Amino acid sequence: MDLQHWLGRANDAIQRWADDFGPYERHPSLLVGDDRFAAAFEEFTGRLKDNYPFFHPHYAGQMLKPPHPAAVVGYLTAMLINPNNHALDGGPATARMEREAVARLAAMFGYDTHLGHLTTSGTIANLEALFVARELHPGRGIAYSADAHYTHGRMCRVLEMEGHAVPTDDRGRMNLEALEDLLRGGRVGTVVLTAGTTGLGAVDPVHEALPLTERYGVRLHVDAAYGGFFTLLAGAEGPEGLAPEPWRAIARCDSIVVDPHKHGLQPYGCGAVLFRDPEVGRFYLHDSPYTYFTSTDLHLGEISLECSRAGASAAALWLTFQLLPPTPDGLGRVLGAGRRAALRWSELISTSDALELYQEPELDIVGYFPAVEPATLTAVDAASARVLADGMADPEPVYLSTLKADREAFTARHPKVTADADGARILRSVLMKPESEHHVEHLHDRVERLTRSQPV
Repeated sequence: MDLQHWLGRANDAIQRWADDFGPYERHPSLLVGDDRFAAAFEEFTGRLKDNYPFFHPHYAGQMLKPPHPAAVVGYLTAMLINPNNHALDGGPATARMEREAVARLAAMFGYDTHLGHLTTSGTIANLEALFVARELHPGRGIAYSADAHYTHGRMCRVLEMEGHAVPTDDRGRMNLEALEDLLRGGRVGTVVLTAGTTGLGAVDPVHEALPLTERYGVRLHVDAAYGGFFTLLAGAEGPEGLAPEPWRAIARCDSIVVDPHKHGLQPYGCGAVLFRDPEVGRFYLHDSPYTYFTSTDLHLGEISLECSRAGASAAALWLTFQLLPPTPDGLGRVLGAGRRAALRWSELISTSDALELYQEPELDIVGYFPAVEPATLTAVDAASARVLADGMADPEPVYLSTLKADREAFTARHPKVTADADGARILRSVLMKPESEHHVEHLHDRVERLTRSQPV
């Protein structure tokens, strides 16, 4: 795609549409001359250089990458109108796009019926899911994995609900025996399972947890903000294929959260929450004296805790789905490349004398650490921190991130490492750009070289 060409076409299309409503004179208070704007723009673009190269495959740090050009064009085109998807009065066209895009997400997870909408983030999406959980089971708490995103503990406090962190196994997945022990007490109304933890990409055993939640009469919510689109690889052929059982089981869960601004190629912020039972919409019921008047159809603001939301987000996602749909042959190909990259890097690390694999990657996140002597948590922590800093400062930079692993988690995976501290930072690489598949060997060589250059 020629982005400059299509952005010009976008401006022309919106201008032609606007011309249909007749000419008018812009108010002088809004007018800014090109010379004045040029000075501000020069400073603005200069400041933007203070960023890491999220677009480049040598950036393998956090969950950051640019949106697809189609999403950029869709967002900026709609932004020239600036619709608000809170009410049909504010964005009739983009509200329809949102419903269509959300329906495709629901179909991707296997929902036959659904109620859902886009949000500004996975945090807000999870807040909505836990809000509904509270309304359905008042006085009962939430159980989530100890490796789940910290948002669940925070949102429990916001909603004044009791939160229970359930221990994990040596792969970072919720321990179901510990979960059942908790459920026997009757204090939990909803279990949150994570389909792709943000630390290591671990996938909780949704298919094995479902019978437990059914036995004890609790709801099951899936936080798939990071990993949800990997359902497109469930049962796929080739090395990128994932065991289908946990992903197929999501269709039987009560609610799901997924972030299109992660693997859906969208700009921030674009999250989504989906409920299997449309009747939960009754908990959102409210009235507004100056909206919801142009249509008797359900307005998106009537099933959302948020009010104003950018219709441009829905436009961007809708347009992207026309070209790269949420199907195995569409976005699945993008995710497959990242998954193969993670598997390939794990193979290289497994044969390295400079690096050790923390655990096998499940999705597209690789966790590893420098091989040190003596092998202690303190030494691992210091070496990981040095590699991270030296990698960014190097003339040929490589960008990684670190993850703090506590003593129990680390020694469960690597019992030969002496636990002389409460935990240690390990190196963490997110390979969510498909271009990573062609740069894994380079990344590995750079990290090995940085590790070997560390002082003994």
